[in-house]
Amino acid sequence: MRASTPSRIISTTRKASMPLAASLPPSLFRSCSLLSGFKPKTHSLLPLPCYALECLPSHCLCTRLSLRPFFEHLRHQPLRLSLAASLSTAAAAAAVSPNPGAAASTMSKKKARRESPEGLLRHQLGLCSQSGDLARALHLYDDARAAATSLSVHHFNILLYLCSSSADPVGLERGFQIYRQMGLDGVAPNEATFTSVARLAAAKEDPDLAFDLIKQMSSVGIPPKLRSFGPALFGFCKKGDVQKAHEVEAYMASSGIEPDEAELAALLELNVRKGRGDGVYRLLHRMRVTVRRVSELTAEIIENWFRSEVAEDVGLEKWDVRKVKEGVVKGGGGWHGQGWLGRGRWNVGRTEMDGSGVCRQCGEKLTCIDIDPVETDDFANSLAKLASQREVRADFTGFKDWLDRHGPFDAVLDAANIGLNNQQVFSFFQVNSVVNGMRQMSPSKKLPLIILHSHRLKCGPADKPNNKRLLESWRRAGVLYATPPGSNDDWYLYWLYAAVRCRSLLVTNDEMRDHLFELLGTGFFPRWKEKHQVRLTFSKDGPTFHMPPPYSVVIQESEDGGWHIPTVLGDEIETPRQWVCATRKTAAASSPPRQIRTTYKPIS
Repeated sequence: MRASTPSRIISTTRKASMPLAASLPPSLFRSCSLLSGFKPKTHSLLPLPCYALECLPSHCLCTRLSLRPFFEHLRHQPLRLSLAASLSTAAAAAAVSPNPGAAASTMSKKKARRESPEGLLRHQLGLCSQSGDLARALHLYDDARAAATSLSVHHFNILLYLCSSSADPVGLERGFQIYRQMGLDGVAPNEATFTSVARLAAAKEDPDLAFDLIKQMSSVGIPPKLRSFGPALFGFCKKGDVQKAHEVEAYMASSGIEPDEAELAALLELNVRKGRGDGVYRLLHRMRVTVRRVSELTAEIIENWFRSEVAEDVGLEKWDVRKVKEGVVKGGGGWHGQGWLGRGRWNVGRTEMDGSGVCRQCGEKLTCIDIDPVETDDFANSLAKLASQREVRADFTGFKDWLDRHGPFDAVLDAANIGLNNQQVFSFFQVNSVVNGMRQMSPSKKLPLIILHSHRLKCGPADKPNNKRLLESWRRAGVLYATPPGSNDDWYLYWLYAAVRCRSLLVTNDEMRDHLFELLGTGFFPRWKEKHQVRLTFSKDGPTFHMPPPYSVVIQESEDGGWHIPTVLGDEIETPRQWVCATRKTAAASSPPRQIRTTYKPIS
């Protein structure tokens, strides 16, 4: 059979919506089970090259033999490649799903569910949830009830969420009606259901009902979440019910739920409003552990306390200095936990710290709080366990063995973050400038550990002669480790584990917010990062190294009863961090506040 002319080939390929195999005659597919889904139409035959047979697996031998006569004539390269890819994909699908009918049946069932009254209602309610359209959602609900459409917990939850978000009393009442109907229909509630109804209760200023719903949730074996407690806690705080608010706080603790800053700030504001000095003291220490740096709103609540008349009269006039010092040592520094010390008016104001951690308002030097070595080892073990779960175990075990042979290191570099900093193309020159700078600052003058993903070493900038020589010098020195293919999402575990294991500095601008707090669930990591992360800025003169501050950026209580509370304003790089300073001694500022830059240039 004569091969198609180029013009004929072009006209055929323009019909992009039709599979290439559709141009073959029906008789071709009598023994071709993997292509049974095609419906060939009348088109000129497209002869195929013999080597396209290699696209098909051996179990499709009958198909390969039946197609052989047609594979011998095609000479057009684009069609050869396109058809080869199509057949390869079809063959792979056949290998995975030997029964094409099963997949078609599953798709038909899914389509039927989507197009059922329940599926259509779910879709429409989802749109209402996105736009906040309560009226439309209630209209859909009423129509569904009239049509006897079966509603699932998902339908009810969308409706309850929209009702609980409404400021309209009618919407709130409809929410309770819908919840009662849910019970009559025998639809089992879940955590989202109870939380939405608790919000309905809070909107009607009934925090007692919101609290009862949390208890009901626990009694039926549904673990509450932090959001479940919000309606009751905030409701009691708004009503000024200290006892009930702290009952909710205690119930949270018994449920294993840690409050965030919003919940602690609400409790703090309640205790400030009620003039409860012991409660304020306890909550400041809770914030010291869980929040560390406070928002502007929380800072204002704290300032209001220290400026109040009640705060002037709260505290010990005489105290045991020895016990205070013992408390500081026992706590690792930065606090003593012995209660308010002293009496009298507080000097309160916003301030900054100089480069050595001395307050510019009162002259107090902040403490660098110790990290327990046992905690460090436990954290390293938790990282290794997490990596073994998320990575190929053999890959990470190999890295640990490599680190034992070549380490320890004074610094570890997240080289991908460094090489792409303000760069469109990965810069080995930029990485090398940081390598040299950290080596010069190292007490041992040892090169830092450079961790890169393996694909960075195989193509692109890595192929340039200068970069090849640079990579080879790092390999010979035993300071370059390439993370294996497949570790794209979790390769940060390699450089983080190395820095923790070696107790070294970690050079990266990655704040590690998303992937660590949730996965590790520990309060140790923020403290470790504060003392070990080196951040960078680049200019035409080279990198500037922003070293960890020589003090802990956390709420601190001094031995003489003063307090320093860091806020989220400022970052110690571009702008100095703002602190709330509260002391009972005369202000001792020796100089006006100025911009603080904790930076170190590499030795030239």
